[in-house]
Amino acid sequence: MKILPCFLLLLGLCAPVLRAADPVAPARKPGEYPLGPDSKPQDGVPPGRLEGPLEFHSQIIPGTVHRYWIFVPAQYAAEKPAALLVFQDGQRAVDPKGALRIPIVLANLIAKREIPVTLGVFITPGNKSEHYPDTLGTGNPDHRAAEYDEVNDTYARFLLEEILPEVAKKYRFTDEVDGRVIGGESSGAICAFTVAWHRPEAFRKVISTIGSYTSIGYHSARDGQPAISGGEIYPTWIRRTPPKPIRIFLQDGTNDLSNSKSTPDFPDRIALSNQFGNWHLANEQMLSAFEYANRNADERKTVGPRYDVDHVWGDGAHQGSQGGMLLPGILRWMWRDWQK
Repeated sequence: MKILPCFLLLLGLCAPVLRAADPVAPARKPGEYPLGPDSKPQDGVPPGRLEGPLEFHSQIIPGTVHRYWIFVPAQYAAEKPAALLVFQDGQRAVDPKGALRIPIVLANLIAKREIPVTLGVFITPGNKSEHYPDTLGTGNPDHRAAEYDEVNDTYARFLLEEILPEVAKKYRFTDEVDGRVIGGESSGAICAFTVAWHRPEAFRKVISTIGSYTSIGYHSARDGQPAISGGEIYPTWIRRTPPKPIRIFLQDGTNDLSNSKSTPDFPDRIALSNQFGNWHLANEQMLSAFEYANRNADERKTVGPRYDVDHVWGDGAHQGSQGGMLLPGILRWMWRDWQK
């Protein structure tokens, strides 16, 4: 199992996070992951612009309204299609004081030519209303679980048939799948993976932080209808299906859900396990399934793709600080074969 310090050494972030070599620095508390310079505005780096929030009424997910933002880097030129990053829970992804601060990270990495010129699209889950409520702030709208935690292709269709064509009316981004990344936190992470699982020809690079690979989307059999699986089914599908050409980075904390605040969706966030599952164990099961699928395909000499997977387990709870700290390195890893 990969542990946090090994990956941080590769990123050059071990000292400021673990502080093991600094006898005068205070000990790091579990879950503390300070952001590095790539997540903060830098002198001389053009910030680009963030357009939005824009409002969208879906026909594929009827009765819902979404908000979305578009990050346009300063280096964007219409004559050359940009790379594309799509991130779920856009209301938190674009928060300049949040854990991720993705537009700032993109601006810094693009300026250093460590990733390609990348258009960012940040989407909220839907809300069942005529207009998206201004009162939600960075909180969750009421249709999040129905969109993010179910493992069908509805959200993939919404993204590929509605939102991205809407963005394409104004901005050009690549049709090449290797130039696209999709990501999210928590239920947004499983949502991102679900898009890649169903549509790997459109997205096959996935950022998954504190992913909710649990049974939130499960529906028991009733009224003559069979049971419907939630995210708990993915390790089984991965093991029983030939590997797909998916590159995925998994991040989670060994204390995931411990000491987390309760919400209407998760009233029992007081322990490592609840009625939906065990979050960290579910992430370990995902990693184990990917490794098994690759090993089984190798042993059988199966021709075809393999999963390209890496991971970091930290000691945080169900919050985004570690994912935010790691994000610049994850984006470099996603585009590590980009030709500058």
